Amino acid sequence: MKKLIIAAFALVAIAISPKTFAQTKMVGGAAMYPTKDIVDNAVNSKDHTTLVAAVKAAGLVETLKSAGPFTVFAPTNEAFDKLPKGTVETLLKPENKEMLTKILTYHVVAGKWSAAELMAKIKAGNGTAELKTVSGGTLKAMAQGKKVYLVDEKGGKSWVTIADVNQSNGVSTL
Repeated sequence: MKKLIIAAFALVAIAISPKTFAQTKMVGGAAMYPTKDIVDNAVNSKDHTTLVAAVKAAGLVETLKSAGPFTVFAPTNEAFDKLPKGTVETLLKPENKEMLTKILTYHVVAGKWSAAELMAKIKAGNGTAELKTVSGGTLKAMAQGKKVYLVDEKGGKSWVTIADVNQSNGVSTL
């Protein structure tokens, strides 16, 4: 399941006050409003329809609508499309809810991690920052130039593509 991280964007959920319209960013063709929570924003992104379906199937909507703080590294549709044929359909079946939940929570890290904070943690760790996931796994964050990338336990690699998207319960680092 390492490819679930590929081409990911990160949603960082923290309690913050609403930000100004000037801080609204576009993700998947939709504005990510700082007055909406991460779920309400994600459902509008055309690049995250598979993720939204998976979050619903796993019963994680309420969790991702909560105050957090937590960071969600959320795979795009393109990342899901790289999985072997039939994988997504199989994971979305009710009998596979536990497995799907484990995979999705592997993409969740406790705490707030903006791009700047993640870069600082990488620098402090001499080039690597280990992030413990909610599912009990570990993601490694590293930098190449000014870009941050994540490496999962199986060696799958993904890049952060859009940083610091403000939301009512967090800030997204995509």
